[in-house]
Amino acid sequence: MDRRGDDPVDRKVMPRDAEEYLSHLAIERGLGTNTVSAYRRDLTDYFRFLAGRDPSPEAMDGFMAYLHGRELARSTIARRVAAVRGLYRFLITEGMATSDPTLLIDTPRPSAVFPKALDVDQVLALLEAPDLESALGRRDRAILEFMYGTGARVSETTGADLTDIEWESRTVLVTGKGNRQRIIPLGSHALKSIRHYLPDRLELRQTEDDGALFLNSRGARLSRQGVFGIVKQNAARSGLDLREVSPHVLRHSAATHMVEGGADLRTVQEMLGHATITTTQIYTKMSLRHLHEVYLDAHPRGR
Repeated sequence: MDRRGDDPVDRKVMPRDAEEYLSHLAIERGLGTNTVSAYRRDLTDYFRFLAGRDPSPEAMDGFMAYLHGRELARSTIARRVAAVRGLYRFLITEGMATSDPTLLIDTPRPSAVFPKALDVDQVLALLEAPDLESALGRRDRAILEFMYGTGARVSETTGADLTDIEWESRTVLVTGKGNRQRIIPLGSHALKSIRHYLPDRLELRQTEDDGALFLNSRGARLSRQGVFGIVKQNAARSGLDLREVSPHVLRHSAATHMVEGGADLRTVQEMLGHATITTTQIYTKMSLRHLHEVYLDAHPRGR
């Protein structure tokens, strides 16, 4: 498989107007650093292919053939085409281009890949893994209960402040992608675990307390890497396959279990902070798959 497009980004091939588009994504649309970096890699691949040629529809046909010829995954091709298409839409809107060479290109649909999800017993084993005799163990239990109870992303978990919790209404304010905020209910298990952790937080915090809800062992705000480590460590303690457990899997598990429990998609969409209902609908398919598996096992005529 040809992996030339996955080489490190060469900033010399990126035109100035493309740099302005990337700045627009970061500053005006509020996309994260990793997302903007992915756009940069995709556009770098495109401009390397052009090698100074005019961006005509014929060039786009050649680019598509180039991508398919490298046997890239359909999801990768779809993402690269979307990056190029977004660039030209921006340039036309800003008056920096008069034509869009991507108009006749069909974006390949990525293969349907269901997100991994743990079953309820596996999640319970993970939640019960932390050592509640230690301060960090109580913190870990609070983090795991918080993430599973809210379906929050890692960045939303590490970004949460103590003042974001509304104890009377049993909710928490989280800040998601693009700095969009939403209020999520906090279940009794998550609230109880956080209350048990709060005295330990007082012991952990530094003199200059920035208000973070979850702290590391040095008293600073917990990082994304720290959360990954906590999930993996407790997955190992519970005997789960480490390859199948991550903070994102915990988020998927929360959503899947809600849908299987009868929650409507709009509620799950609001809870997870999905921009469109389409993203949330995948959990319906996962729930139907689960229903089919149960049917095959339980119904006398299902086998």
